[in-house]
Amino acid sequence: MRPGARVDLVGLELLVDVAETGSLGQAAARHGLSQPAVSMRMTSLERALGLRLLRRDPSGTELTSAGTEVLAAARVVLAAVDRLVAVTGRLQAESTGRLRVAASFTVAEHLLPAWIDALRAGEPDLAVTLEVTNSSHVLDAVDRRRVEVGFVEGPEVTLPGLCSEVVATDELVVVTHPSHPWAGRNRPLTGEDLAGHELIVRERGSGTREVLEAALAPWGGVRSRLELGSSAAILAAARRREGPAVLSRLAAAGDLADGSLCSPTTTGVDLTRAIRVVWNADTEPGSLVRHLLEIARPLPADGWGTAG
Repeated sequence: MRPGARVDLVGLELLVDVAETGSLGQAAARHGLSQPAVSMRMTSLERALGLRLLRRDPSGTELTSAGTEVLAAARVVLAAVDRLVAVTGRLQAESTGRLRVAASFTVAEHLLPAWIDALRAGEPDLAVTLEVTNSSHVLDAVDRRRVEVGFVEGPEVTLPGLCSEVVATDELVVVTHPSHPWAGRNRPLTGEDLAGHELIVRERGSGTREVLEAALAPWGGVRSRLELGSSAAILAAARRREGPAVLSRLAAAGDLADGSLCSPTTTGVDLTRAIRVVWNADTEPGSLVRHLLEIARPLPADGWGTAG
């Protein structure tokens, strides 16, 4: 590297994109730049480092051996920059009394409001921004650092770079209109019964759907009559006698209490699920997040757990 030369971070990002796409043009499209602009940026990076990084020909662009080594180091640098941005963002949020949260629908509708109210009791000026979406999108929001913390339902979080802790438990229940044959059934429903019937269920990507798919996998999985994006829509469809549905007991509690819907018992099929808090593994959770989690569930003695 030439003495006094400075490495352009955008140039490093473009190098990563060129390596992933094999094309200056596609790398340019990712950044909203023209191909000549990207080519000039790559030439400037090569001059700053004193190395030839790319081999260009009509069929595409590939990295030289030196470029491959620089690419590995560039990924480390960019990850460190991402962490710097996340840490400063968290510190800024805490200093201004702001917390960004993403949560799946069940958590956002039935658990998080009480948790946030309790948090605000000690932080009356706290501003909370809540993104409500399905579990897969919550994980994406945390991974991309749009939020400081996320809440999801379902199995373990296996996305690299994220950590999770169980904060609560929930279960899925079958609900039907009182006129449905299952409502007056004397025997519990089995996994085979559920897998053999068309059900009203949540969309793919939701924690509810993932748990149900896993539970019914031994009998061939879920047969969907309707796939809906919210618990309210599922309950309304069940009340309209469109068929039996499966959703969170938390969401169905009101309809079950007033008799609008019935919940047949099940046997031999595990419909329990964990509700998890998720955060970035390389960013220490801030004081606001820790306080929120103390409200949701006291943390174990060994702290914030491990990735996964």
